[in-house]
Amino acid sequence: MQHRRLRTAALIAGVAASALVIAGCSSADSGSSSDGDSDTLILSTFPFGVEQLQEAVIDPFTKKTGIKVEVDTGSNADRISKLQLADGRDPGVDVMLISDFYAALGQKDDLFQKVDAAKVPALGEIADFAKEDAYDGPAYSYQLNGTLYRTDELDQKQASDWDLYGEKKFKGKLALPDIAVTAGQLTISGVGETYGDGPYDVDTAFKVMGGWAPNILQFYSSSTEVTNLITQGEIVAADSLNGFATDLVASGEPIAWTAPSEGAYMATNRVMIPKGAAHTEAAYKFIQYLLDVEAQTASAKVVGDLPVNPGATIPDDIRAVVGDIADDPIKAGYQTLDPAELVPTRNEWVDRFAREVSSK
Repeated sequence: MQHRRLRTAALIAGVAASALVIAGCSSADSGSSSDGDSDTLILSTFPFGVEQLQEAVIDPFTKKTGIKVEVDTGSNADRISKLQLADGRDPGVDVMLISDFYAALGQKDDLFQKVDAAKVPALGEIADFAKEDAYDGPAYSYQLNGTLYRTDELDQKQASDWDLYGEKKFKGKLALPDIAVTAGQLTISGVGETYGDGPYDVDTAFKVMGGWAPNILQFYSSSTEVTNLITQGEIVAADSLNGFATDLVASGEPIAWTAPSEGAYMATNRVMIPKGAAHTEAAYKFIQYLLDVEAQTASAKVVGDLPVNPGATIPDDIRAVVGDIADDPIKAGYQTLDPAELVPTRNEWVDRFAREVSSK
């Protein structure tokens, strides 16, 4: 199950990992494709789980379509920087898999072209939250925020209550994510929703979380940190993404994961076409394949991704963690966040979190 560990490490690293994106194919006008080889596709993706993605999606796509895929990896930040440097010309990338926050950052700088729904029939099959108008490209997977907890210390009702993090009897036995990681903003928004005026009420969220801070052993910044803490019994609970629990639950550890009773938020990973991409015809074929039932099912099984196509099969190890939430997260009470509320405030909120929460 090592591949799941690679995947979950990246869920939390989302906004912090670094790597390199290669340069290069032929140039093209902004937002349009050139006469490049339609049998070639350059895919930019995260620097983790590449072998699993190759097995689940890329190789079957090539076998089905004959289109060869060159894979480039890099952090969200580095890959966005690459597009910025291209300035609308061919960036050497035809399709980009990227977290929702960085997709929104790229859109702010007009780095992506809007995916044409008429060219992707599978868009008619996927969940509504996966094709929000706020983004130029659809979601192909998502992550749920909740609480990872020891079942020999807590029951599900206790773990699902945000008040857990303020309980003095668990002082020094709890963990929360740093704002820099994917679960960080989801936690802040959940607290703002539960105790304040909504998911963007950071004044209330930071005040509440600052009050919890003396109870928190660690504001973690990697999945390894939090999973080690809970398996070794140093903490009894931590706010985390659902993917962190998959291997732990499957291994028989006395650990479970639960959704919060209120203030439940999720993040998405998006598939985007950069402006100036040289092989847009191939890009659209890849997006169609990625969102279809075949690839969604394989990605869930091999990579550990929660699928956005309701027709996909949910593996038993994922369902053992999230249950029926995977069938319809919106019906189960989960919400997505509006990138328009997050991008302009990001730097300010990061600074405030350090001063008002994690340094307490």
